[in-house]
Amino acid sequence: MSVKRRSRSDALTVLIVDDDVDARRIYGEYLRVKGMTAFSATDGRSGIEKANDLKPDVIVLDLAMPRVDGWTVLKHLRESSWTSPIPIIVVTANHAVRDEAFQAGCDAYLLKPCPPETLWLQVRALLRMRPDVVAGSSFDTRL
Repeated sequence: MSVKRRSRSDALTVLIVDDDVDARRIYGEYLRVKGMTAFSATDGRSGIEKANDLKPDVIVLDLAMPRVDGWTVLKHLRESSWTSPIPIIVVTANHAVRDEAFQAGCDAYLLKPCPPETLWLQVRALLRMRPDVVAGSSFDTRL
């Protein structure tokens, strides 16, 4: 795996893939306050495209979305060598699919309604496990 080169001013990026406008807005604003650059996608198809284009440092993914659901997104992202290393946090209202989500390749599983602080703690925990990504970023000192 190659090491990302960052300047001190580079913010780490998060991609929020959720069809719920409020979830995208709340999570995005909160993570921006914590020093991240947040991007969003309103459905699975645009989530896959943005993940490939942006190669974010972490992805927040809802499973229940129209057209292309989160399960399909998760499968696609894990099969691609370009996106497979990116940590994926599933945030869903479905309490019964935790084991299946981990088997499908998510790195963390949170239940809706999920407070933004809880999401931030999970993002931070996953990024702490990726010193190759965090090193040299403006985020480095906040972990």
